[in-house]
Amino acid sequence: MLIRLLRSHLGPYKRPIALLALLQLVATIANLYLPTLNADIIDDGVVKGDTGRIMWLGAIMVAITLVQAAGSIGAIYFGARTASAVGRDIRSSIFTRVQSFSAREVGRFGAPSLVTRTTNDVQQVQMLVLMTFTMMVMAPIMCVGGIVMALGQDVPLSSLLLAVVPVLGVLIGLIIRRMRPLFRTMQERLDTVNRVLREQITGIRVIRAFVRDDHERERFGAANADLTDVSLRAGRLMALMFPTVMVVVNISSVAVLWFGGHRIDDGGMEIGALTAFLSYLMQILMSVMMATFMFMMVPRAEVCAERIEEVLGTESSVVPPASPVTSLSGEGLLELRGAGFRYPGAEAMVLHEVDLLARPGETTAVIGSTGSGKSTLLGLVPRLFDTTGGQVLIDGVDVRELDPALLARTVGLVPQKPYLFSGTVATNLRYGRPDATDEELWRALEVAQAAGFVRALPEGLDAPISQGGTNVSGGQRQRIAIARVLVHRPAVYLFDDSFSALDYATDAALRVALSREITEATVVIVAQRVSTIRDAHRIIVLDEGQVVGVGTHHELMADNATYREIVLSQLTEQEAA
Repeated sequence: MLIRLLRSHLGPYKRPIALLALLQLVATIANLYLPTLNADIIDDGVVKGDTGRIMWLGAIMVAITLVQAAGSIGAIYFGARTASAVGRDIRSSIFTRVQSFSAREVGRFGAPSLVTRTTNDVQQVQMLVLMTFTMMVMAPIMCVGGIVMALGQDVPLSSLLLAVVPVLGVLIGLIIRRMRPLFRTMQERLDTVNRVLREQITGIRVIRAFVRDDHERERFGAANADLTDVSLRAGRLMALMFPTVMVVVNISSVAVLWFGGHRIDDGGMEIGALTAFLSYLMQILMSVMMATFMFMMVPRAEVCAERIEEVLGTESSVVPPASPVTSLSGEGLLELRGAGFRYPGAEAMVLHEVDLLARPGETTAVIGSTGSGKSTLLGLVPRLFDTTGGQVLIDGVDVRELDPALLARTVGLVPQKPYLFSGTVATNLRYGRPDATDEELWRALEVAQAAGFVRALPEGLDAPISQGGTNVSGGQRQRIAIARVLVHRPAVYLFDDSFSALDYATDAALRVALSREITEATVVIVAQRVSTIRDAHRIIVLDEGQVVGVGTHHELMADNATYREIVLSQLTEQEAA
């Protein structure tokens, strides 16, 4: 997964990567040549007392060191730029794919997990790419080059490498094998911590209202302790790796000095050659240590890459049409023909063979008990999810054949839980129409019965709105959301229980203003409150996902037991009449 992810995102950066590899090659070759020059200074200069030779070779070492430094700096510069660009591209790919998801896919992953995958998981992969470009490219070059240069100094002594390098590789492999499952568990538990924290921040009012502070503290403590436990286990293995490497390095150094001293005593080796060989051994083992550091990161990055690929490889259940319809001839006639919907893995259908007709200039209401499928029904129109049976048509065209941009312009949805974005009142109102004038914004606020409290704010339209609209009341949030869809001016308005937080007087005034403002549009209202929908031109009664009644308020009161039961649970017989 990791290799596939990187291959797909490193393609556009072949030239910087090639230049980076060249710079790393130059810097590593320069670094490898320095011990040989140092050996020559000892054998040809110090031992023989040739000061001129020492000065000449010293000047060459300074020049090579400058080349090595320049190559390393250039490689790190291009490596950092390329790694940052790859991280940016992966985040963009995840964001684009998530934007295409339907409510079904978003619910499957969950918002906390998607946030973790877009931030922490991408960061782990980006860090691996950076370390690869700055360390891993150098490591094999230094390892192979060090072995070649060590053989050039003394072949018999180089036989030590045949024992040292495999032992080091086996030890590191055993540690890494145990680390990989721990890193997968760590990312999953990080998701859990994010989910708990998100729930507690969002539901802080409920927590305090029910005095559940201690319970939530224990809940977060448990999630945090689980993450800490697996992090400690992974950390212990990581801490074990470097001492293991250092033990092998130090034993190797002692062995080189021991056998090299005997070689010098026998006359088979010069002192400078032993010094150079020891330097090459250190370079070889340092390259292995760099690779070790990389291998410590690879298991976690591989797990993160799998999680990222899981998102990128998930196709939305709402697929854009291959040849989309880009224009509609009508004015917003909405029709459902035998529409059905079943959630994945569910035993029962949420909606069964639903037929609905909503005409322009009329208000169509949908009412039913909790869980009867009212919100699901509205979600089929803007394609928050697609029907699993039947059709949803606008002006005779199946919504699955419409261009997504055209569908978004045609349908305006005010959800059951309206969401406001951080910014100002004006930026939220202009969300669907950025070019709307201040006069249009005020007009929409007037209709939505929100102009009064917005004018009372010191900044008016520029009054700040916090994320989710938490700095305004539920009723104010609903009215701003209604004003937002009015600014958008779609042909079909869908109100999903959007008046539930309003008092009866505001609800009535808002419905009167809406009937005057959107006289030619198609309006569909889902509501629990009978007073909100009793004056609708047509009322659809849902019961367990099936249409059990269609008609006006008086018609349904006369011959529909389900509707009559709902009405009488809220109104007296006289009020209902």
